[in-house]
Amino acid sequence: MLTILGFAMIATFLVLIMMKKMSPIAALVLIPALFCVFVGKGAKLGDYVLDGVTDLAPTAAMLMFAIVYFGVMIDVGLFDPIVRGILKFCKADPMRIVVGTALLAAIVSLDGDGSTTFMITVSAMYPLYKRLKMSLVVMTGVAAMANGVMNTLPWGGPTARAATALKLDASEIFVPMIPALLVGLLFVFGLSYVLGVRERRRLGVLTLDEVLDEEKETETVLVGSGGSGDGKVSMRKGGGTGSGSDAGSGSGTDAEDDTEDDGFQGLDPNRATLRPKLYWFNALLTVALLTAMIMEWLPIPVLFLIGAALVLTVNFPHIPDQKARLAAHADNVLNVSGMVFAAAVFTGVLQGTGMVDNMAKWMVDVIPAGMGPHMAIVTGVLSLPLTYFMSNDGFYFGVLPVLAEAGAAHGVSPVEMARASLVGQPLHMSSPLVPAVYVLVGMAKVEFGDHTRFVVKWAALTCLVILGAGILFGII
Repeated sequence: MLTILGFAMIATFLVLIMMKKMSPIAALVLIPALFCVFVGKGAKLGDYVLDGVTDLAPTAAMLMFAIVYFGVMIDVGLFDPIVRGILKFCKADPMRIVVGTALLAAIVSLDGDGSTTFMITVSAMYPLYKRLKMSLVVMTGVAAMANGVMNTLPWGGPTARAATALKLDASEIFVPMIPALLVGLLFVFGLSYVLGVRERRRLGVLTLDEVLDEEKETETVLVGSGGSGDGKVSMRKGGGTGSGSDAGSGSGTDAEDDTEDDGFQGLDPNRATLRPKLYWFNALLTVALLTAMIMEWLPIPVLFLIGAALVLTVNFPHIPDQKARLAAHADNVLNVSGMVFAAAVFTGVLQGTGMVDNMAKWMVDVIPAGMGPHMAIVTGVLSLPLTYFMSNDGFYFGVLPVLAEAGAAHGVSPVEMARASLVGQPLHMSSPLVPAVYVLVGMAKVEFGDHTRFVVKWAALTCLVILGAGILFGII
């Protein structure tokens, strides 16, 4: 009976959040509470929740202060020179532009928020793609894959969810996975090069003077609406056919000068939060923070708590300014930390009532004995379709604990299962269940179907490369 109720609870949770009948936070709290009563252990619900909150508090703290830290770093201009350098590197060469897109998306993904990454990347790169008549699905696909690999950062979400669901430390999941993830990121860069060469062959190599003089190019791309009196970006018709196998209906084939659609604003060089005199302090602080995280000098929550306090105090010494920065990032902080604490109810009920043990036993019975010792690899492969067709909340809180219990019965450690569960993230970031992907395709004016047809095969291949590297390095 517990097995049936366990699967029913997970299925109910998945259906409600996939159909958007309930928010993930509400579903994580109300559904398990209801099933806890069905099981007849409603009186123990409080104990389950408090035990879960105690276990998850460090993860919630890490996410809260990591979001604040990287959000403030974007505000003060840490990434501005990187954006300018990438745009200067790209010039008007389609190959360089595609590689620059991947590089920019990967760097900006350090903040752990997909929506922010896509807004900055598209704002900076869209004018170049539009002027040169490049395929916009290439831009969206490359950005989504780069962000998907970087989304495995401990503060990005999936790693924290895996750590939360299996009650592990995020650093012991992520740090050993770094070599495999670097291989995956290098594969994305290599794929970007190949796709860029295809675009170069289709369009040819132009110079900036042939499209727009370099001064105006820099001004319009970096400043956008903030650099002109009427907030529009002046466009000129570029060469090329605007067609190609990957250029969908949103691929920039339209040759008309649509100034209204191209009024993007990237990183405003005149925003009030910039702190150019503190640039090197912020850069060195970030390098030191990431180094300390990799070397495990202190727990990750403690590192980001100290880092967030330092960056706020030094960059915004006046308390009203600090409050303004915290308020600016409060939505992200509340959503993510709220999700973590709500997950305490779901995981607590699943574990406390014995549902997960019964489900794991059932799965162990149905999985062929020969596959048992390879459950980590099985989990890595399953993470591709499962994280694409369901949310990260559903997969990590509903499915991974069951798979981990099944793997434990065959001697596979939970940390190996957690690492394998991260493999599917490059594909997940193009899932229709990810809100950020709609920011990406919406700003790029690409049809979601065109983006999906282009990216699925490449993203799945990237996932398999990461899985192969993890197996080769003995991580998974």
